[in-house]
Amino acid sequence: MNQPPDPFEFLKSLWGPMGLPLAGVMTPSLVQDDLDRRIAELKSVENWLNMNLNVLRMTIQGLEMQKAGLAAMQNAAGGASPGTSEPSGREDPSKK
Repeated sequence: MNQPPDPFEFLKSLWGPMGLPLAGVMTPSLVQDDLDRRIAELKSVENWLNMNLNVLRMTIQGLEMQKAGLAAMQNAAGGASPGTSEPSGREDPSKK
């Protein structure tokens, strides 16, 4: 089977061994095409990171909604789990 390409391979190619930047990445270039290529590569990395950030935010939001829904269902069923307090205004009828 074909494996999908490693999403970090592009980022790894931008950096040298041991995580240190390549000398060519930091030296200024006087060739317009080289500068345009570097700008395009960095913009694609920026877009990829923004996309992953948005997916992460959506995942967190989904989990928060799932947690709130579960809490609402537990409260509606009257089975609040131990350690949670009853909402104000509701009293336990057995305590009267």
